[in-house]
Amino acid sequence: MTASSHKVAAGSAGRTGRAGKGGQADKGGKGGKGGKNSRGAAGRAEGRAVRGRRRPLRTVGIVAVSLLVLITAGAGWFYFKLNGNITTFGAEGVSPERPAEGAGGQNVLVIGSDSRSGDNSSLGGGEGDVGRSDTAFLLHIYGDSKHAVAVSIPRDTLVEIPPCRLPNGKWTAPRHQAMFNAAFSVGESPQGNPACTQNTVEKLAGVRVDHTVVVDFAGFSAMTSAIGGVPVCLPKDIYEGDLNPNRHSRGKQIFAKGKQTVSGQQALDYVRIRHGIGDNSDIGRIQRQQAFVGSLLKKVKEQGFNPTTLLPLANAATRSMTVDPGLDSADKLLSFAMSLKDIDLHNTKFVTLPWRYQGERVAIEHPAADRLWADIKADRTLDGKDAGGPGTAKGPASAGPSPSASSGSSGAGSSGADSSGAHSSGTGAGISVAVYNGTTATGLAARAAGQLKSAGFTVTGTATARAQDHATTVVEYGAGKEAEAKTVAAHFRGAQLVPTATPGVKVVLGATYAAAPALETSAASAPDPVPSSGSSAIAGKARSADDSICSDLSYG
Repeated sequence: MTASSHKVAAGSAGRTGRAGKGGQADKGGKGGKGGKNSRGAAGRAEGRAVRGRRRPLRTVGIVAVSLLVLITAGAGWFYFKLNGNITTFGAEGVSPERPAEGAGGQNVLVIGSDSRSGDNSSLGGGEGDVGRSDTAFLLHIYGDSKHAVAVSIPRDTLVEIPPCRLPNGKWTAPRHQAMFNAAFSVGESPQGNPACTQNTVEKLAGVRVDHTVVVDFAGFSAMTSAIGGVPVCLPKDIYEGDLNPNRHSRGKQIFAKGKQTVSGQQALDYVRIRHGIGDNSDIGRIQRQQAFVGSLLKKVKEQGFNPTTLLPLANAATRSMTVDPGLDSADKLLSFAMSLKDIDLHNTKFVTLPWRYQGERVAIEHPAADRLWADIKADRTLDGKDAGGPGTAKGPASAGPSPSASSGSSGAGSSGADSSGAHSSGTGAGISVAVYNGTTATGLAARAAGQLKSAGFTVTGTATARAQDHATTVVEYGAGKEAEAKTVAAHFRGAQLVPTATPGVKVVLGATYAAAPALETSAASAPDPVPSSGSSAIAGKARSADDSICSDLSYG
């Protein structure tokens, strides 16, 4: 026995002895002072009863306080553990030339890395240790915290990669018509280059990225296991050869057709399948990945946004996740997760950046892509509704580069315009417009600028558009400029109107103008009606997080 045990036993024995002695005295004292002794005994008994009632209450209080201390200490330990898990990438690689902030909401770039370094070596992925982006989407969380849209960017999309910082501190030269996923590999490090991908998305979309998150294979696998698996659906039986066509044989069946729940390696295999379904393209795989993310969100919602659900998920995620400095603590990450709890599954949309094939690569479809980015920057839903929260600024954002214009192009002046410099009192009087060449035809912007000046417009500058594959002419306009934009568009056959969050009116010339480079004034040249319906064509193809997991699983 311990010393304390001896003390308890001795105390108990002493109390027992006193009780026995008192009992004998009471018994022998009947008749004389027995009444007094009886009242004393009764008092002592009542006192013991009261103390007996108080002791359980006091014990319960001590236990409650002890549990509270343990819970608090446990939570503190867990937060400390999460903070130790988090890896950040430096902000020094983020471009100093960034788009202005939009009208509201926030944008989070999510990148899936297929690096085989570290814990990823046994899970498949790219060759070698160089990090590559296997998938990427920009998640816009609207200002009302009730809507969200994720825009997937095909990894083979031809884009302009702006200057990016290398591990040695030097900056690269810009790259034109490069594949989108090449941005993450700039510097050829196992960690990849998240800042370079962020710069590329900001250049591509003309919207500011608030946060960037990179999840590797190990992190993805662990997250699916942490929530007990994710329901998925397959349009057909899948075999090992579908996952790895280099096998040159069908191999064993790894998935059966229909619904099932997957986690860990199986979940990873599901989102990586590209061959054997549809046209074997990355576009089809994107649709299955969108279905998977929607199903994952639904599973988390069903389990509840509470510590029991979120903490194990956060532990799994942070172990293999790299984030920007703005999400560098457990408090920030969990706060961000909790900000999503009121977003309805039906109002969580998934779309793919408007695209078309260009040989074996993917080209961006304008002006549909421009309209999508404009809606996001203005905090409008895909169906054109204002989704800004209380107190959100609704006016245009401060001046920034046009979604269609190249920031590297010179736009000062309109050199090369008509030498006559004629200004008439035509329909363009009092309207200022900038002109961009969205085709490969040389001198087109200068030609259109001269014609607009002759029609009475004030041309504020000419430049080359970021993309030179515009099929039709686009007229972009900021807040309060719709009437002026319609006047400009009426001079270009088949022109389309696109609202943006940047001020002013801009013309991006397309192939329709290049084929017949002259202004139109007839009724036939009136702009295609594009009311404030938002990205309606894209909205019709959008997937919601509450859609059936078996619907629309593959392109092709």
